[in-house]
Amino acid sequence: MSKITAWDKVTLAREQGRPKALDYINNIFKEFVELHGDRYFGDDKSIVGGIALLEKIPVTVIGEQKGKNVRENMERNFGMPEPEGYRKALRLMKQAEKFKRPIITFIDTPGAYPGMGAEERGQGEAIAKNLMEMSKLKVPIICIVIGEGSSGGALAIGVGDKIVMLENAVYSILSPEGFASILYKDSSKAKEAAENMKLTAKDLKKLGTIDKIIEEPENGAQNDFETICKNIKEYLLKEIKSLKKLTEKELVEKRYKKFRVM
Repeated sequence: MSKITAWDKVTLAREQGRPKALDYINNIFKEFVELHGDRYFGDDKSIVGGIALLEKIPVTVIGEQKGKNVRENMERNFGMPEPEGYRKALRLMKQAEKFKRPIITFIDTPGAYPGMGAEERGQGEAIAKNLMEMSKLKVPIICIVIGEGSSGGALAIGVGDKIVMLENAVYSILSPEGFASILYKDSSKAKEAAENMKLTAKDLKKLGTIDKIIEEPENGAQNDFETICKNIKEYLLKEIKSLKKLTEKELVEKRYKKFRVM
């Protein structure tokens, strides 16, 4: 059997049939109620979020949502959030803090949307504010990378007490194509870039960037989705129970130290 390369992992993470955020939300949680809008500009469909039950625990869940076909991808902007998406996410996270609900995020984006309108409405500021605010939220936060986790688009909902990756997910400062364009001045060297970026779950666990890898079938999560949902659910229940034992001060201090070390 040939060795699975970093580029193979990128390809698997981008697989059209790979389960998306709403697939996990609807299978792991009960009574999910989606909430909409950032209360400033509009409702960004590339980020979904709301309240739900994890067994009997009320939680807030937020995810970057790609489509499974061209029509859905157009509707979801290919999973690339605009500023109002991040502001919606932050609104829901602040609401979660108010009502002392743990927060769970599902990361799956090729990056924040780079369009002119997004920049005019403060894309960079929206991402930066999320990073700042998430670092000091007084409730447990668990972030799960389920597909692509690229750039500030992923980091904007990725500041958590625990960071988990599916085995075939990738997590990096930007896409391999973008990395190759900047470093090698040649986007066609994306495969080479992927090897050097250390973006696989195995690489990031070794570096201490993530806390856990959730195993997948060889050809992707879609081939044993029920088992993966079961494993994620078990992990969430265990870690939320553990994190709830910490005081609010301990929780924030440990999160701060976690990212200072990184």
